[in-house]
Amino acid sequence: MQKFLNKILCGDCIEVLGGVGEPFADLIFADPPFNIGYKYDKYHDEVAGDKYITWTRQWMTACKKVLKSTGSFYIAIGDDYAANVKIIADEIGLVMRNWIIWHYTFGQQTKNKFARAHTHIFYFVNDAQSFTFNDEIVRIISDRQKIYADSRANPAGKMPDDVWDEYPRLCGSFDERINFPCQMPESLLARIIRASSNKGDWVLDPFCGSGTTVVVAKKLTRKFTGIEVSREYVHGALERL
Repeated sequence: MQKFLNKILCGDCIEVLGGVGEPFADLIFADPPFNIGYKYDKYHDEVAGDKYITWTRQWMTACKKVLKSTGSFYIAIGDDYAANVKIIADEIGLVMRNWIIWHYTFGQQTKNKFARAHTHIFYFVNDAQSFTFNDEIVRIISDRQKIYADSRANPAGKMPDDVWDEYPRLCGSFDERINFPCQMPESLLARIIRASSNKGDWVLDPFCGSGTTVVVAKKLTRKFTGIEVSREYVHGALERL
């Protein structure tokens, strides 16, 4: 596994992970193409629906095979195939803990329907009874504490809701933004990595893209592996590291 440790590998995640002999990932975060016609340099993001669903089953299965028995698996996906991701997860034996809605500003504007301003984030585990979840790290101050000084409030704060609206999409003027599409905010990945892994754990991103997951994993002293089909994206992610 040394060739995977703290590396970004250029290749197809199904092929790369197919050669792994044993589970190694404590946490997987996947943000695959949504099949909505987005222009990537090495992937055509507009294929027939049945072909996309078959491919989704293939990469999810490949990821599950390398996920430790106590591991967690987060998947970000758009509206069109969210239900399919849930069905596939059920079929391959993943257990859903949350169906999170990431609600953001700078949503996609439309003329003939309501503007879309959210992404689905599924939170799965391999074992319903045995997994890492560091609630004390991600708790936030509640209104009971901050506004009402209610003695019933948990002094450690409350758990965040399953609608996350504190993370805006990264528009072009943001300092964090680099010259690649579909970049996730580091703060959102930090919540996921802090909650569902410990220092020294191994984080895998099978669609590494601009490298946000591996960058945050490194900052939070986790081991990491990124897989990305585009050599240009790999170079960009390595520069961020």
